[in-house]
Amino acid sequence: MAVKLTARKGLTGNRRSHALNATKHKQNLNLQTKKVNGVKVTLTNREWRALNKYNKAA
Repeated sequence: MAVKLTARKGLTGNRRSHALNATKHKQNLNLQTKKVNGVKVTLTNREWRALNKYNKAA
């Protein structure tokens, strides 16, 4: 089982057609699961990229 560290949630809203019909719509997060020190961790892709950027700078 992976540890979920992110507190972010998906976006919700309406899809709008040309006739202005409203249909409920949800954008899910881009969650990625990877192993860190032998532990499976689930983060969003944006958070993984920020961690990689921080680790390369250090």
